[in-house]
Amino acid sequence: MIAELRLKHFRSYTNDSFEPTSAVNIIVGPNASGKTNLLEAILVIARGKSYRVKDAELVQFDAEWARLDARLTNGSERTVKIEPEPAPSKSYVLDGKVYKRLSHAHSLPVVLFEPNHLSLLSGGPEGRRTYLDDLLEQSQPGYGTLRRTYRRILAQRNALLKQAGNQTDMFPWDVRLSHIAGSIVSARKEQIIGLQAELPALYADLARAKTKVGITYSSQWPSDGYESNMLKALSDNILVDKQRGFTSSGPHRDDLTMSFDGHSAQETASRGETRTTVLALKILELRILESVRDMKPILLLDDVFSELDGARRRALTEHLKDYQTFITTTDADLVLEHFAENCTIIPLGG
Repeated sequence: MIAELRLKHFRSYTNDSFEPTSAVNIIVGPNASGKTNLLEAILVIARGKSYRVKDAELVQFDAEWARLDARLTNGSERTVKIEPEPAPSKSYVLDGKVYKRLSHAHSLPVVLFEPNHLSLLSGGPEGRRTYLDDLLEQSQPGYGTLRRTYRRILAQRNALLKQAGNQTDMFPWDVRLSHIAGSIVSARKEQIIGLQAELPALYADLARAKTKVGITYSSQWPSDGYESNMLKALSDNILVDKQRGFTSSGPHRDDLTMSFDGHSAQETASRGETRTTVLALKILELRILESVRDMKPILLLDDVFSELDGARRRALTEHLKDYQTFITTTDADLVLEHFAENCTIIPLGG
């Protein structure tokens, strides 16, 4: 947990420091006062990257660098320095040791719940794949490297598709892409099995309803043989892919399927059902990360408390009481009524 955080030339902060409590921290201020920027700083300290912008955009305008310094409740210290020129770069200092990349072992588990997540069911498949990949990157060592490698090879293959050349030049890339794809799909499906085991009971508890919720992984081929099937598809569809200019097969085209009583959630879920489902998934993230990382994750709630009705706020409050939590809001009273004690207000000016 974070005991102290200092921000220098980071987004809207020139030189500011905060001392959050280990329980609930309510960040209050008008729009454009820097509430989300503060959450973003916590995410960068914890995981090494923003969820909104590229590294160069984290540095305050006209500043040569941005720096975040944090002291944790266990006494350890960490620093992240970002330099936009000549090429964007980051460096990390953890208890005096310098690193160029924040490894899985050195990251802090964190769960983010922000307004865009409320469209997880109704939005496109890319958002659902990102949700699942982000969870796997935090919970499984090596998955982040796997994810980045797949993206790099996919981009290279797509670039080759736009060039004139012999089709056999593509085969080595197809082999590498298919091999990594098999590992990605296997990890994704295993994670979905875990979510499916807990989601129905948690949803029923939150919604006080008997609706049966399901979540499955939708892909072009089963896990067994995924690699060979994809390799064959890449070869068979090479002419089509060349015409389109992109790779039409692989885990970057897969999706998660949610259902309510056997019916597609994307087509039938009400507003309340959607929000309860997303809330349940976020609570499961907390449980999963705490279990596999053997430490309590930090919970970031970016302007979503007002999006939940009273029953869901109470349910969320009950589940987050044991975690260091940061909640942004423009209305402190809306949040404070659910925390009679053990919370700290962090006021931000306009």
